[in-house]
Amino acid sequence: MKQADKRRVIILGIESSCDDTSAAVLADNMLLSNIIASQAIHQDYGGVVPELASRAHQQNIIPVVDTAIRKANIDKSEIDAVAFTLGPGLLGSLLVGTSFAKSFASALNIPFIDVNHLQAHVLSHFIAEDGEPQALPEFPFLCLLVSGGNSQIVLVRDYFDMQIVGQTIDDAAGEAFDKCAKVMGLPYPGGPHIDRLAREGDPMAFRFAMPNIAGFDYSFSGLKTSFLYTLRDAVKLNPNFVEEYRADIAASLQKTIIDILMKKLMAAAKEFKISNITVAGGVSANLGLRNAITEIGRRYGWQVFIPKPAFTTDNAAMVAVAGYFKYLKGEFCPIDRPPFARTEI
Repeated sequence: MKQADKRRVIILGIESSCDDTSAAVLADNMLLSNIIASQAIHQDYGGVVPELASRAHQQNIIPVVDTAIRKANIDKSEIDAVAFTLGPGLLGSLLVGTSFAKSFASALNIPFIDVNHLQAHVLSHFIAEDGEPQALPEFPFLCLLVSGGNSQIVLVRDYFDMQIVGQTIDDAAGEAFDKCAKVMGLPYPGGPHIDRLAREGDPMAFRFAMPNIAGFDYSFSGLKTSFLYTLRDAVKLNPNFVEEYRADIAASLQKTIIDILMKKLMAAAKEFKISNITVAGGVSANLGLRNAITEIGRRYGWQVFIPKPAFTTDNAAMVAVAGYFKYLKGEFCPIDRPPFARTEI
């Protein structure tokens, strides 16, 4: 296999775990390009349709990779390794990215590196951008990993030494946002709509159920039930209730979800005596959550690290940076390793 340039390692990252096809190029951990093709078709169905997602990945992956390489201003012959998401995710979508990555790397006779999607989210904090000052979290740190499919508190001792110390026992925070938004008649994905409406509403207008779960684990199913019943009963008295109080409902829902997340995160930080705190995953783009963790960090003396919005949702830059750290360790993927739908960090 080709020897890497001693001055920099060029990694092509490929992400296809759900409904975003993404490719990125990094020089060491420095971002050169990060291209994402989203799939708007799922909005018509109120959620991601796996078969449609995998077909769209097949259409998107070649132009997305080509654009990422051209925008990075490199030739494909300069690439030292291809990092790709092996899982977890939708199996059909993962198969598209995995097959392309292995074929591309084999054609260039370079290594391919399998990346855990959840670990990539955690490591998104180590993506560097030219010309921008960067503060990096020091090990050990806690990461609040929140997305549509995951709500976890992760103890990170090193780049790939991660331990889940708390996680949802039912629904994820992002799923709670989306399903409650659907009850309100908002489009999919509902989380961003809730976030925008919440900025105009009163977060104390309504009260929803808070779970009482032992340890650092989360639960959001009771909140969803409470939300549904509250709106159902109110609509019986006032058919225009949701329309009239939409912003207040959104603000109250968002506050409840954030309070649930922060309560367990604060408890974990105290238990493990850790003051380096990060947040990652799609829900970390939520302005209310970003403001809450910043304010609580100020109050408790935390060093808080919040990724740029571009690195919160599924993207190949986080896959590439995880691949870079595995490349340095010489951890490459055998060609017969299959993708997987479910796993833990």
